[in-house]
Amino acid sequence: MQTAQRNSLRLLQWMMAASLALPLALFVFASAISWVSTNEAADRDIERTLDVAHEHALKVFETIDRSLSETAEIIRGMSDADIVAHEQALHERLGKLADTLPQVKSVWVFDSRGHALVNSLVISPPDMDFSDRDYFRMHADGDAGTYIGEVLTPRPPYQGSQFFGVSRGRMNADGSFAGVIQASVLPEYFENFYARIGSEPGSFLALIRADGAVLAHYPIIHHEFRFEPNGPLGQHIVAHPLSGTMTINSPGDGVERRIRYQRLAEYPIYVSAGLATSAIQARWIATMAPHLIFGVPATALLFALLVLAFRRTRRLHEEANRRIEAEEALRHGQRLEALGQLTGGVAHDFNNLLTVIRGSVDMLRKPDLPESRRLHYIEAISNTVNRAARLTSQLLAFARRQALKPEVFDVGESVRTLSEMVATLIGARIEIVTQVPDEPSLVNADPGQFETAIINMAVNARDAMNGAGRLTITVSRADRLPSATTSTTSSHGHVAVSVADTGVGIPPERLERIFEPFFTTKEVGQGTGLGLSQVFGFAKQSGGEVDVVSEVGKGSTFTLYLPRVTNDGPPQSLLSSDAPPVGQTGASVLVVEDNPEVGKFAADALTQLGCNAVLVDNATHALQELATDARRFDMVFTDVVMPGMSGIELAKEIRRQGLNLPIVLASGYSQVLSQQGSSGFELLQKPYSIEQLAQMLHKVGRSLTVRHDQAPASS
Repeated sequence: MQTAQRNSLRLLQWMMAASLALPLALFVFASAISWVSTNEAADRDIERTLDVAHEHALKVFETIDRSLSETAEIIRGMSDADIVAHEQALHERLGKLADTLPQVKSVWVFDSRGHALVNSLVISPPDMDFSDRDYFRMHADGDAGTYIGEVLTPRPPYQGSQFFGVSRGRMNADGSFAGVIQASVLPEYFENFYARIGSEPGSFLALIRADGAVLAHYPIIHHEFRFEPNGPLGQHIVAHPLSGTMTINSPGDGVERRIRYQRLAEYPIYVSAGLATSAIQARWIATMAPHLIFGVPATALLFALLVLAFRRTRRLHEEANRRIEAEEALRHGQRLEALGQLTGGVAHDFNNLLTVIRGSVDMLRKPDLPESRRLHYIEAISNTVNRAARLTSQLLAFARRQALKPEVFDVGESVRTLSEMVATLIGARIEIVTQVPDEPSLVNADPGQFETAIINMAVNARDAMNGAGRLTITVSRADRLPSATTSTTSSHGHVAVSVADTGVGIPPERLERIFEPFFTTKEVGQGTGLGLSQVFGFAKQSGGEVDVVSEVGKGSTFTLYLPRVTNDGPPQSLLSSDAPPVGQTGASVLVVEDNPEVGKFAADALTQLGCNAVLVDNATHALQELATDARRFDMVFTDVVMPGMSGIELAKEIRRQGLNLPIVLASGYSQVLSQQGSSGFELLQKPYSIEQLAQMLHKVGRSLTVRHDQAPASS
């Protein structure tokens, strides 16, 4: 009996202790989880704020860079005397430029002595020496590219807000230093923007040079400060030069903050965003305070509620896990269905192609087949193989695994081909009109990216017309770009592709932003805002331009300009009929191919072309052959995808050993090729024909010397 009582008392004591210890333990555990979650949420908030500030700063500095380029273009070829002689016109031009950029206080042109020739503020600037300013001194000492200076105070008689200079050097025709072009940028422009996006209590944003100088910051601190290069932030940037996250005491006000920084593209500038750790702690306390207030007065009740909550939470988690498993099963089924549809479509097309090949082969086996029919079936097999290769290329492009490279192609022919696809894409309620010249309009660009750009402009026009109207695609020749003040730098002009719609048009205040990434006026889910950015990037990377003319209520015209090329020089690839004969060359070729059938075909093809082919099945054997006597080979012809060492690795190893043999790669698909290109080596796409192999031999023919003619004569 006593034992039972002691046991019951002991059990009661354990329950009493547990009624205090368990809630306390649960509260400590919840506090720890909440602390981690609060810090993770704060890091996400900091990262989102930094993304906005980084994108803003990048656009601002790119705009300033373009303004400096425009100023340099205006005074190109002008001497200091010419600039002074045209000071009135240049002052007005620079004034208009500065007025259009709210971040720019003024624009200056200095001579080689540091004296202002013209600026956007006043006519006939005072004869003052600015050569001690860092934005001038850095260019006078050497080529500094685009230099971003420290925050400075205007020198009397000039007044106003502080600024920092963004400058470029001016060079004479002989390469000597001619002076500086400089834009004075307002830190308060950034600080006002930071004040808008940093409304969260404890927010911190800063624009920092790589040497630690602070150009702009929020909140405003009315004294200058900097992050020392050997300080915590400087050391962290050395270890992580592109971006990073850390907790430091800010040198300006001594406040401990959680900050994240990111480098601004190619500029020596870092954008930083952060939150005071006290604000993060306040968030955590605000989250945990209700739990504490609720738990202290009713520990026993809380214990019971926590048990019930735990059981309910466990059931909810189990339910959520079952739901996630069901959704994953559904997504897996949808992926399998989509894969089945794709596989079925590919199988259908390839079965059609194989039917033609199989039927042609069966017909070729018939005895006494007339020569004309034999040639017909051979031509059918060749054409079908080409169609299969194009289908494979389209599948790789769809999967974004195609190695992209520029080609010379006819824009007009490409637009004719695209018109049917565009018609299907934009719907039957929109009338499509194409105006393409009869003569070829050749450009050297990536045709896949070009098609994507045209489709993006067409889709943008469709949305502007709300699915009904007229879309006009025009191909023409342009001798100069609309934004250029002098003749175009392309010796052959440009090919202009205009996409005009009859939609609602674009308001003037939005025209300058339409090419910005992620800028869109569409509703959520109706577009990402990256379509026109792709057109802009493709045009710039191809050496061209994109221009837009729009009138509200009457529609818009987007024009893509690409540098025009002529067919006077050597074409991008020789036609089979143009390939010079390579037979009887006597060149010795080392063929590296792991597939026996493909290797035998390559060796036989080279033999038919008059070459001596040595076939090995892997890169190791190829290196052994070269180590034995590399001089007996005139060229290496290797597959890319092979077990062990790949073809690209083999080619690099041959170069590393100092062997200057021509190397030709062959591949149908390679992940390395799609991501990194062919590393400068010649590439022959599979499947290839004997004619294409002959063209490649001719392309590298200058190195295919007949070695046996150079051998010493026998005595």
